[in-house]
Amino acid sequence: MNKEFSVMMARYNAWQNDSLLASVETLSDEARRKDRGAFFGSIEATFAHLLLGDKLWMGRFSGESAPAIGSLDGEIEDWAAFVVQRRAFDREILTWAKQLEAKWFVGDMKWSSIAAGKDFTTPKTTAVVHFFNHQTHHRGQIHAMVTAAGAKTTDTDLPFMPEP
Repeated sequence: MNKEFSVMMARYNAWQNDSLLASVETLSDEARRKDRGAFFGSIEATFAHLLLGDKLWMGRFSGESAPAIGSLDGEIEDWAAFVVQRRAFDREILTWAKQLEAKWFVGDMKWSSIAAGKDFTTPKTTAVVHFFNHQTHHRGQIHAMVTAAGAKTTDTDLPFMPEP
């Protein structure tokens, strides 16, 4: 676990989110909000959960307070505004990853889980792996729902990620 891994995964996150957002743009609002049987139900609710999770973890990494939230899922009121927010936050994640120093990865971090309702102490390296794995997991769900809805998607393989 190091800065290079974090930068690569932050780039991958932005690339894949951008790709999925482009695919979703070909769907109707109804198709985007349709319950498709995934854990959070719809494409939209899964995207909402993913952004919220990213914000929670970035707050934990930076030591800032957690964002004010109502729940870990839900509909998005303004899809166009959400897309702008998602892309801007992806840039924030990449900026964070690029400024990491080796010493940041040493030690544990203490954090509170809204979902579990308790406090945890986790090695920072484990937390970073979870952060990027959580993104990949839920984007996989979104990818499956988007393709089931009939939208065309692009490649998801890490070796095919475009150079910066």
